[in-house]
Amino acid sequence: MEIITHPHPTLSYKSKTIQRINSELRDIVTEMFELMYAAKGVGLAANQVNLPLRLFIVNTSSNAEEGEELVFINPVLSKGKGSEIEDEGCLSLPSVYGPVNRSRTIHVEAFGLQGNAISADLDGLLARVVQHETDHLDGIMFLDRMNPLSLRALEADLQEFELEFASQREGDIIESDEVIFAKLAMWEDKFCTQRT
Repeated sequence: MEIITHPHPTLSYKSKTIQRINSELRDIVTEMFELMYAAKGVGLAANQVNLPLRLFIVNTSSNAEEGEELVFINPVLSKGKGSEIEDEGCLSLPSVYGPVNRSRTIHVEAFGLQGNAISADLDGLLARVVQHETDHLDGIMFLDRMNPLSLRALEADLQEFELEFASQREGDIIESDEVIFAKLAMWEDKFCTQRT
């Protein structure tokens, strides 16, 4: 498992609702936390590790020894209030930052890793991270939330990522879209299909 970077197709893929929580999913979450801490991040969505699952993790301290590890499965956001523009970054766009307008406070409903229901009103950094990661699950990058002028300032950086992606694809390091989407469908069948 590794963190994929822009413009990998899974980053614009809308994740599917998780129907089962099992030991394999818990192992995935453990590995995601390890990757997030290694990259000094505060949040990581499943599609950032090439998985089409409605799941993300957060620890606003970005340190395994501090803060609180939170897991959000099938999150639904509501009651966004106020607005605040802050610079955001993303583990799928290392070293790229830009101003994004988000709700100041937000309500989230989700499930935890033990299947427990989560219902919380959030503000501050946690509210922003939860909005950013939920966007990922809908195939939305923070770039998509930026105004055109701010986005233009990042054109050179984004072009570097696009050239690197094209180079890796030519070198068969990154698979074709067809292979990627076939693998995403396999993961969906494993975790997102209702069994009768």
